[in-house]
Amino acid sequence: MAQLNSQSQDGKETIIFIDGECHLCQNITKYLVKHDHRRTFSFATLQSAAGQRLLREGGLPTDDWDSFVLFESGRFYTNSGAALRVMKGLGGWRGLLYALIIVPAPLRNAVYGWIAKNRHRLSGGAQSCLMPTPEVMSRFVKNGISTP
Repeated sequence: MAQLNSQSQDGKETIIFIDGECHLCQNITKYLVKHDHRRTFSFATLQSAAGQRLLREGGLPTDDWDSFVLFESGRFYTNSGAALRVMKGLGGWRGLLYALIIVPAPLRNAVYGWIAKNRHRLSGGAQSCLMPTPEVMSRFVKNGISTP
């Protein structure tokens, strides 16, 4: 996992990188904003200037929009490992899903890969992005720095 120097007010930045053109990813973002009561997560789209810059700085591909990427405590996590860490970060019953980390990564990532490859078909293939509320927009990273 690559490292990156990016920090929020508390010194620990946690950024979720999503496909900004994916209806399923948009729904996941809305879900996370609604249930992230501690405001742990910031967001960046994989296609945005900020997202592209942070991915480059982390040594990750800038053209793999099937990946779910999490930047946490100075490290990047991808795919099923990233998704499980996000659930752990939400806490409560969702945090229990982190126990699936014991499933071998190749098996977890095969399931993740199938969902990622079929996400447009599974989610109805939205042709446009949702218009985010001000609350959702306040959670997106701009120029590599989260907005308060």
